[in-house]
Amino acid sequence: MDPLTTQELYEFIQERGYAVMSSVTSANTPEAALVAIAATPGLELVFDTVTSSRKYENLMLNPAIALVIGFAGEMTLQYEGEAAIPGAKELDRYKEIYFDRWPDGRAREAWPGLVHFRVKPKWIRFSDYNRPTGAIRERSDFGDPSTVT
Repeated sequence: MDPLTTQELYEFIQERGYAVMSSVTSANTPEAALVAIAATPGLELVFDTVTSSRKYENLMLNPAIALVIGFAGEMTLQYEGEAAIPGAKELDRYKEIYFDRWPDGRAREAWPGLVHFRVKPKWIRFSDYNRPTGAIRERSDFGDPSTVT
């Protein structure tokens, strides 16, 4: 089976645009939420939320995050990584990536407590059950997302 290419994964993520993300509470219980996402060519993800949300609180305590992308048909992408709020030098770049995918995101910038998270990938599994035998391919060779090819 062919290996997953970064370009294939990037296109899949950008075409879908939404993910169900899960995080862990301070009581070690899971929580899930739907988020609008954008991807960088290096497969980092960007989403916004408000500081009053459960996901914000959870990710500030524990940056481990898991997402499932793809809900129609029988193709899904499981994505595990680490979330962080980008520093001032990086923030504008990540926001522009998000706004390119979600132009209405600019209007949300006026919301009190709005923040943008960046997620770096650690492990990705792509499943395609539209094939008669199914196909599952994984990647965990990410290291520094800016160097992924």
